[in-house]
Amino acid sequence: MIFSFLHPQYLFLLFLIPLALAIHFFSLNNRKKRALKFANFDSIAKIQGIDFFSKNIFALFIVLIMIFLMVLAAAGLNVQVFKKASTFSFVVAIDSSQSMEANDLSPNRLEAAKSTAIDFVNKAPLGSRIGVVSFAGNSYIDNDLSNDKMEIKNVINNIKISVFGGTDLYEAVITSTNLMEDEENKAVILLSDGQINVASVYDLVDYANKKDVIVHTIAVGTKEGGDTSYGISKLDEESLQSIAYNTDGIYFSAEDKESLSQSFLDILQLTKKKVTISLGDYLILFSVFLLIFYFFITHTRYI
Repeated sequence: MIFSFLHPQYLFLLFLIPLALAIHFFSLNNRKKRALKFANFDSIAKIQGIDFFSKNIFALFIVLIMIFLMVLAAAGLNVQVFKKASTFSFVVAIDSSQSMEANDLSPNRLEAAKSTAIDFVNKAPLGSRIGVVSFAGNSYIDNDLSNDKMEIKNVINNIKISVFGGTDLYEAVITSTNLMEDEENKAVILLSDGQINVASVYDLVDYANKKDVIVHTIAVGTKEGGDTSYGISKLDEESLQSIAYNTDGIYFSAEDKESLSQSFLDILQLTKKKVTISLGDYLILFSVFLLIFYFFITHTRYI
């Protein structure tokens, strides 16, 4: 389970807890000083069988819990859980930056990625909706979500090396995620050599998690690298590993066509989906019950 807050700025209200403690004990001390001016309450307590200066710790504890729960509700506490999914909607996001022309995979990284992506479309279960995004310095929606496998394969086959520089994984994941806005079970399959040079991985992960999207990453290329028109391009695994790990996806290293193809097959076997549950209503309801309980115990002779 993963906990998150929709409005974390309200967490500053937690300072009300130590404030409530200070007010409580200051008030008790002040009442005791005033009371001792008029009577010997130790004797009264012995006669009546009560502790006149009891700090009512139990009642105080309930008040503190209520404050804590209400602050969490105001901050929009959510919990993300995993459930089993029978089918998924996928967006295959293919890196088309210039580094993907490296020849460490035959004939080059991009063609190897396209070939295995087409195999993935062929083997995807009937009814699976698949979209296609290509990206370099910018991202392009090559095909919206569709279950027309022939159309999807044609689109993938037509992806070319981009003339625009850069590798913007952040925009690629945002574009892919937005394509699946209305889908129930969704996952992005990100194929790249990992050479991110635009935006940050942290923002990418945060956006995907807020949208309940799992991002599987496939590193296309070898650590030794391959020749491109501008020199040798080496695989950068760190950013791809971070993206997969922090969005509860799986990272795959594909240094040849066989491992690339196996990565797609393994993804088809995964059946977990992310579901975000808002806890605000439950916290408020529990706080109301505590308030009723607090009213009861503070209006009886037992406390």
